[in-house]
Amino acid sequence: MLLMKLKNGEKFAFLKLAYYMANVDGEFDKEEKNIIEEYCAEMGIENVPYDADEFDFEETLQQIKTKRSQKVIILELMILIHSDDRFHELEEQVLDTIINVFKISKEQLALYSQWGKMVSALYVQGKLFIGDVESI
Repeated sequence: MLLMKLKNGEKFAFLKLAYYMANVDGEFDKEEKNIIEEYCAEMGIENVPYDADEFDFEETLQQIKTKRSQKVIILELMILIHSDDRFHELEEQVLDTIINVFKISKEQLALYSQWGKMVSALYVQGKLFIGDVESI
């Protein structure tokens, strides 16, 4: 939705963060995979294999320099986080680190979380409308 506003290097940094966030709770489900594939299509980049052993969380965060890009990334991660209707404790811990690095308040994060929850629900409804959901 907002990912086209990112610079090319930021897109790949976001993709790594999305994979990290999707895997942090130990459950990388089909819906998360589908969302990441759609992120790639939206950004116009190829999906790259994720290697948790090579992922450097701090370095990846440092690649996101502008406040606007930081906000886009958090908003889009919220969609991914809420796609499974669970906000896992480990996801919350990762987000706490991200907002500390990006200097975003807990209040702002709460608003972004609400937005992500709504977008995620609307996304599911849209898929239902076009017959793209197997079951609820």
